[in-house]
Amino acid sequence: MICGPLVLGITGASGMLYLPPFLHLLGAAGVDVHGIISRSGRQVLRLELGLQPEELPQVQRWFNHDDFAALPSSGSALYRGMVILPCTVGSLAAIAAGYSGNLIHRAADVTLKERRPLILAVRETPLNRTHLCNMLSLHEAGAVICPPMPSFYHKPQNLGDMARHFALRLCDLLQVPVAADDDKSRWQGV
Repeated sequence: MICGPLVLGITGASGMLYLPPFLHLLGAAGVDVHGIISRSGRQVLRLELGLQPEELPQVQRWFNHDDFAALPSSGSALYRGMVILPCTVGSLAAIAAGYSGNLIHRAADVTLKERRPLILAVRETPLNRTHLCNMLSLHEAGAVICPPMPSFYHKPQNLGDMARHFALRLCDLLQVPVAADDDKSRWQGV
C-alpha cells in the first residue's frame, strides 16, 4: 500500500456530519489529506455544518474541482487512495461511466485505473435500478460502495457517536490504524 496522502472528494449529498470525525481519525493516524469539493458540496457543507472547506480540520491541501492539471488527475501522483464522502448518485454515475466532468470524477477514475482503494459513501435513498447498476459496475471495477448507514450495537448516545463509528469503518477499509480510544465501538461478540 502506498503511504502517500489520501484524496478526499466532497460532493453535494447530505451527510457532512461524517467529515469531522473521519478527518480527526486520519489526522490522529498521521494521514495527510488532499481535498476536492464540488460547488454543491460547498453549499451543503455550509448548510449542514456552517463551515467553509478551509475550516475542515486535517486537510493539508485543497484543489479546485475544475483544475484538471492538479496532482490527483495523474496516476503518477502517489496517493494511497480516495474517499468520496458524501457521494452523490450523480458522481456515482459519472465515475461508473468513466466521465470526468470535474476533478473529483477524474481523481476517482485515476484511483481505479491505478488499482488503489476507492471508497464511495453514496448518500441516497431509496435506490433505483440505475443507482444499483452503477454501484455494481463500480464494485466490479474495484471500488468499495460504503453508504453511511449507522449501526446501533455500540449504543450510540448521539449523532456524533454514529458519525464517529462510520468514520472508524472507513479507516478500517483504508487500513488506517486508529487509537485504542477510538476502537471501543467495535463489535465485541455476545
